[in-house]
Amino acid sequence: MASYLDWAQHTAERILTNRKERRIREKAEAKAKRTFKSELIGWLDAIVFAVIAVLLINQFIFQLYMIPSPSMEDTLLIKDRVWVSKISYGIETYPEGPKILDSHAPMRDDVIVFYNPEYESRGVFFTILSEIIYRLTFTLVNIDVDENGNMRERLYVKRAAALSGDTVRFIDGNAWIKGGGTTQYEEEMAFRTDHRLSSAPRRLLDPSLYDGFEAYGALLGYQETVSAEMAPQHLLQAYQKVSNYKGLIDYYSVEAKKTATIAHIDPSDLQARSAAARYDMGIYVPHGYVLPLGDNRDNSQDGRYFGPVPEKTVIGRVVLRFWPITRVGMVL
Repeated sequence: MASYLDWAQHTAERILTNRKERRIREKAEAKAKRTFKSELIGWLDAIVFAVIAVLLINQFIFQLYMIPSPSMEDTLLIKDRVWVSKISYGIETYPEGPKILDSHAPMRDDVIVFYNPEYESRGVFFTILSEIIYRLTFTLVNIDVDENGNMRERLYVKRAAALSGDTVRFIDGNAWIKGGGTTQYEEEMAFRTDHRLSSAPRRLLDPSLYDGFEAYGALLGYQETVSAEMAPQHLLQAYQKVSNYKGLIDYYSVEAKKTATIAHIDPSDLQARSAAARYDMGIYVPHGYVLPLGDNRDNSQDGRYFGPVPEKTVIGRVVLRFWPITRVGMVL
């Protein structure tokens, strides 16, 4: 019995010793075989995996975005960085492609990210390249800039101010909302209070400027049809109030008055009459659309100018502001 135990002990020791020696030899051989090429391939493999992972996460789950303009002040300031949920309204199968699981539509007052309907593409290759660089550098590098070095906005961030069935009119820059299924317009801030919505949207322009803005629009109408010299004297006097004004201008109101003036001067201009009627009746939001407006209402290129946008072009909801560190918080 003792001899059997001695044999088992020696056999186990021999096997374990041989295994240890074999492992040491394999490690030495593997180390000897490591070359610059093999190391480079290993690093490239890790980098490619990381790149693919970042792009997939950005496409299907969340995306980081830097605010380029003041249109959402004070909710979002220029160079604020935000976290955009890509699953809030369905998941894009590829950029600007169809969505899956898109049962959720934007809710009123959501801060949404959508494709700029006025964006002029520089080609598929450039768009893809700029998007990859922007995402992989976590919004630090953007090559999609204009001739002055300013960021071209392929995506817009605005607030979903009106939904399907709503109609919105603008009087002296103030929005009046008629909710779907209702018959009365309500001034926006009162509408927001009644529906417990955000009070973030704000106005900056002095209401007294609007006489001058409308006079400016009317004079443009006269200039385009007959002659500015034929305009009534009261328009010229009203325009003098803003002739040296250097601040923000409500171009929506200017264009509305210009169009109405052209239609008044030349009733046979059916195009002008139709445009004037649209300004007068307001912006109707069709089914499957949303009207985006900036919180900084007097300094925002938004749905007043390009109209409602399809819900399918809304790619996500801004949920968190993560930079600068002093402004970290949820976006409401």
